[in-house]
Amino acid sequence: MSSLLRIVFMGTPDFAVPSLQALLDGPDRVVAVVCQPDKARGRGKRISAPPIKILAEQYGIPVLQPASIRTGDFLNELRELAPDLLVVVAYGKILPGPVLSLPPLGAINVHGSLLPKYRGAAPIQWAVINGETETGITIMQMDEGMDTGDILLTAPVPIGPQETAGELFHRLARLGGDILGNAVSRLKEGRLIRTPQDHSKASSAPMLSKEMGHVDWSLAARQLHSLVRGLDPWPSAYGYIGQKRYRFFTPEVVPIRAADPPGTICRADSQGLLIATGEDCLRIHDIQPEGRKRMAVKTWLHGSPIKSQTRIT
Repeated sequence: MSSLLRIVFMGTPDFAVPSLQALLDGPDRVVAVVCQPDKARGRGKRISAPPIKILAEQYGIPVLQPASIRTGDFLNELRELAPDLLVVVAYGKILPGPVLSLPPLGAINVHGSLLPKYRGAAPIQWAVINGETETGITIMQMDEGMDTGDILLTAPVPIGPQETAGELFHRLARLGGDILGNAVSRLKEGRLIRTPQDHSKASSAPMLSKEMGHVDWSLAARQLHSLVRGLDPWPSAYGYIGQKRYRFFTPEVVPIRAADPPGTICRADSQGLLIATGEDCLRIHDIQPEGRKRMAVKTWLHGSPIKSQTRIT
């Protein structure tokens, strides 16, 4: 095998961009990019290209967007590219065995957790939602399971006490790009040791849903603090004041016991909304009224004064 690899990159969203950029900046040749088909996005439902496609086209790299990767046609296209290695980052679908086994070096994946914890589509968000203090990036040799392959390289990072899933997403995306180049270099030299995962320690990180954001104020403030951060920016935590929906951001646990039922606004002032929960109180510093932009609570209160004892449902 040549000292310079022929790489096919498979990825779709923003998270994959730093990893593709790292390969483009490295010595090896990215011969093609595979990503999901263009989709309608936003309120106007305009057809837009995935971020990975946009980057690939800037470098003149061929882009494949198959509706299915489980067809003979796609396998033949891949075979004609003669890749030495597949690099997969948030592609969005499980790769079948014939695809994984086609390149001599197989396929490696950049995953946003310390496997075997948080296998699945939303590892970054679930780590924050569950109140973890540490997560990281895993470079994994792929098999046909859902994030079950052997571990090649890990890079742990702390989760900040106020860090949102969105902030952690960008930090881990950059970290993934940083260590991917090192992993590919060591893989070529045969210096990566494959470590099987301990499946008994596995946990799942399924896709998020909009309904997850509807806040249950009977939970403890510390749980809600993690939930609000883990759902920021999407789908975001929300509740109803009257008939209007409000999204909540930038939470703070306030260790005081409220006599009011959970969901009651105990105080609304320039410091934010102080809300009773199942244990302690939660202060919300930023709010997004339905149909409007996100803003500081103190800004919102100037035009929308609200009384204490108002309930959020």
